[in-house]
Amino acid sequence: MSNAGSIIDIYDDYYTDGKVAAKREIASKQSVSHIEAIIKGQKFEKVLDIGAGEGAVLDKLNKKGLGKTLGAVEISTSGIEAIKARKIANLDSLDIFDGYHIPHPDKSFDLGLAIHVVEHVEHERMFLMEAARVCKKLYIEVPLEHTRNLGKAIRMSGPYGHINFYTPLTFDNLLKTSGLKVERLMTFAHDLAYEQHLAGRSKGWVKYKLRTEFLRFAPKAAVRSMVYMAGALCSSK
Repeated sequence: MSNAGSIIDIYDDYYTDGKVAAKREIASKQSVSHIEAIIKGQKFEKVLDIGAGEGAVLDKLNKKGLGKTLGAVEISTSGIEAIKARKIANLDSLDIFDGYHIPHPDKSFDLGLAIHVVEHVEHERMFLMEAARVCKKLYIEVPLEHTRNLGKAIRMSGPYGHINFYTPLTFDNLLKTSGLKVERLMTFAHDLAYEQHLAGRSKGWVKYKLRTEFLRFAPKAAVRSMVYMAGALCSSK
């Protein structure tokens, strides 16, 4: 990832912060709902979370039965320890990795997840090709921060390690030029709980309504003006 050493330094103790855990817990519910919307009832026996953070998504996948066997790879030691502490019943493997080399054989997982990871990665295509080597299909989710106000996104996201900024078109192009076939790509607004966590109850409700209605009625203008998320289900070409 973006200078692997510096990223490891940034995230090594990242998941020991309780505030981060609260935010990620809410965000993970969003992401799992996005996965369910994208896969449309498809079943996957073995699921690998690539860049699993502190395990919030894994925990919800386990509770929902999305994947009979779960695996995880994570770049930070604090993330690994947090995942272990969750004692996730269906978690079969947990490994630390350097961001580019996943310690599993070719096509050993039915579905790989890279949720809010690619925006941190210096060599995006190397990362995605390695993920596709290990997984038959991939679900990839990124923030769509390349809006008219890109400067603000860079200032706000830079301290968290975001080095790549996407529109729906540049995200789609990244996937296709990484040797992936895009089966389904969707744009999502933040859900109400996430908006209220960040902005408070009243302001969060207003932001939620504005963002969702803008996306509903004028999707092209919306993604040029406000930050959303994109999720894509992909397979190898």
